Amino acid sequence: MKTIAKIFIISTFLIHSAFAQKFITKTGHIRFYSDAPMEKIEANNNQVNSAIDFSTGDFIFKVLMKSFEFQKALMQEHFNENYAESNKFPNASFKGKITNLKDVNLSKDGIYNVNVEGDLTLHGVTKPVKTVGTLEVKSGKIIGKSKFYINLSDYDIKIPNTVVNNISNKVEITVDITLDKLNK
Repeated sequence: MKTIAKIFIISTFLIHSAFAQKFITKTGHIRFYSDAPMEKIEANNNQVNSAIDFSTGDFIFKVLMKSFEFQKALMQEHFNENYAESNKFPNASFKGKITNLKDVNLSKDGIYNVNVEGDLTLHGVTKPVKTVGTLEVKSGKIIGKSKFYINLSDYDIKIPNTVVNNISNKVEITVDITLDKLNK
């Protein structure tokens, strides 16, 4: 009977520890910015779903393309209809890992540099991405930040010659997420 009790206590502790290692958000922020000779384009999305599992280093995010907001309604319409083709490709996603997980101490508030590798899927095309960022442990929350660049042509997003001076092929992506413990 003592063995069963020990197994139960150890199992309960391990299950609780595993859940304590997962952090999620549904209100992350992604910004993209295009700096072309004739025009600067910026869009923000505050409906980003993201999760990190600190027991494995797994990191994911998913974003609804139609949730990007532009300063000009016409830009938003062109983005969704002509470039992102949001009806055909409604989501963008990233699935990867924090490769230097051992450098992050969840029990100590602070800012930790992290390396992230994984696959970014956009416009139906999946490409490997490597980037750096920071994870800040603060009052039981995780604040993640990163900035990286992608080429639209790598994701089969075509820029017509008539607007090539308005939209840069190279786009800056900024990620800013605050994650809470799962089942806290």
